[in-house]
Amino acid sequence: MADSDSDSDSGPAAEARDWPNILVTGTPGTGKTVTAAAVAQSTGLQHVEVGRIVAEKALHHGRDEAFDTLLLDEDRVVDELEPLMRHGGCVVDHHSCDFFPERWFDLVVVLRANNEVLYPRLEARGYSQKKITENIECEIMDVVRLEAHDSYHPDIVVELRSESVEDMDENIARIETWIQNWRENNSGLE
Repeated sequence: MADSDSDSDSGPAAEARDWPNILVTGTPGTGKTVTAAAVAQSTGLQHVEVGRIVAEKALHHGRDEAFDTLLLDEDRVVDELEPLMRHGGCVVDHHSCDFFPERWFDLVVVLRANNEVLYPRLEARGYSQKKITENIECEIMDVVRLEAHDSYHPDIVVELRSESVEDMDENIARIETWIQNWRENNSGLE
């Protein structure tokens, strides 16, 4: 963890907050948005769905037609989210994480799913075979997990299985407990 007197971007202690910021990441189809929205609703934190904000505010360089996805302007996304993140209390969901400043997050949750579960979820979304294959390969090769471990302090990165409703319920409960513990330890609450 970075020292609170440090000038660096390298830790959540860079700025004191009353509420933590949490990143929920993972390969598309692992349940990021549902998990983040449920945590936000149950805790009063703000759900920040990066993909929706990128589309609504045109924070992109156009569309990749082959994968039917927007090409993020990462600098503009960071600039847009900075004021929200500075104050804390956000549950951010996005499928990649290496461009977010490390100082933003107090917890990084990487959701994982077996490809036998992931494939039908992506198929049900109407993804092209090319896009499904790309995402399945990313999950097989641990792309998001490795990105999270390379981008954030290992103490704040947690991997959670997200293959069933029971998994999702357990994950939401674990994150809620983590938030409660964080508040007790970081905001002076009794």
